[in-house]
Amino acid sequence: MRHVAETGSTNSDVAAAAAAGEPEGLVIVADHQTAGRGRLGRRWVAEPGSALLASILLRPTSADAQLAVAAVACAASAVTGAGIKWPNDLVAPDNRKLAGVLAESGGNGTWVVVGIGVNLRDVPPDVPDAIALSSLRDDVPSRDAFLEQLLGALEPRYAAIDAVPAEYRNRCVTIGRDVRVVGVSSTFEGVAVSVDDAGGLVVRRADGEVVTVTVGDVVHLRAS
Repeated sequence: MRHVAETGSTNSDVAAAAAAGEPEGLVIVADHQTAGRGRLGRRWVAEPGSALLASILLRPTSADAQLAVAAVACAASAVTGAGIKWPNDLVAPDNRKLAGVLAESGGNGTWVVVGIGVNLRDVPPDVPDAIALSSLRDDVPSRDAFLEQLLGALEPRYAAIDAVPAEYRNRCVTIGRDVRVVGVSSTFEGVAVSVDDAGGLVVRRADGEVVTVTVGDVVHLRAS
């Protein structure tokens, strides 16, 4: 495990190490990121010292790469008590975002870098849909203790990776919700029916057609 005071992106740092042949298990954790990234190219913003900002190097088989990412999301859900919003955000019961998971792969599928950002004690004032773990519970551990809990929860899930899809579905709060799917070329509404073993969100559209979404944004709609 490597601790750094500041870096551009822990995902970029671990990806560079992976490309150079670093073995599985490297974790880089930063006090602050100047170029943190979220899904679909968004910025991940966190005040210095307020969040866990870490990236983990995994080397699963190519068939298990997506399951490795889901295993991290399940581990984070287990230690925070938050639900998983498809694909890999952690959200409070009021739908505010507690954490995000971002994966990058390379080396012709020989490695996966899984970055995670968890708001532990504060959220930026200009991010109204975010929440900190300290708002959900009183016993918030230190960043390093939280990371130790997360890695401890990940280890058995990664070792028994075939069981991850079922756990993911149990923890996914998107399933059963009315959703709006914002894709690259279209936007539609429907009901999230399930998540398949490959990580795709199965949605029954308003016109009755059942589709599987692999890339896109999902908005949880309020019940009418």
